[in-house]
Amino acid sequence: MGSLFEELESREAAARLRVEELEAEVAELSGKLESARAGLERLRITRETVAEVLAEMTPEKPAVAIDADRPTAGEPVVSAYAGAERHVIGVLTVPNWQPGMGAEVLPGVYRDIVEVVADAPGPVRAKQIVPRIGLPADTGKIEGTRSKLKRLVERGWLDEDVPGLFTSARRRSGVSPNSR
Repeated sequence: MGSLFEELESREAAARLRVEELEAEVAELSGKLESARAGLERLRITRETVAEVLAEMTPEKPAVAIDADRPTAGEPVVSAYAGAERHVIGVLTVPNWQPGMGAEVLPGVYRDIVEVVADAPGPVRAKQIVPRIGLPADTGKIEGTRSKLKRLVERGWLDEDVPGLFTSARRRSGVSPNSR
């Protein structure tokens, strides 16, 4: 009979060890679950905050003076996003061109692209622009630049009279003939 009790004790010890391992896994998974829930909550709050900010955006907002170069408090400032379609939920990085707007309202890489196109003696292709803005002439970089060029055309900053050839926009009526 001694061997039966030894076998039972051995099985009990193995079961106890398995229970302890599973409890450790549960504790680890509980920590991961809590971390994932916290991340989800932060994303929900961020989405709601961005939605509120976008809903409150207007084409003109009173500026708050920070230094002498900037407008004084209450003086209206034309927003770079004036006239942007408000039904889009998200951030409009390239605003629609409007009279009086300069390339300085564009994000850096878009501003560089507009300047390269403006300095070119004639129409340029994406593969000609890529090295001039400091990117390697990889297929991915060329395609990414081409999509940025198309976005600049859609928003009235550039023209594309011949597919793949981009020029500075001829602003006859305030927007490019290619813009929507």
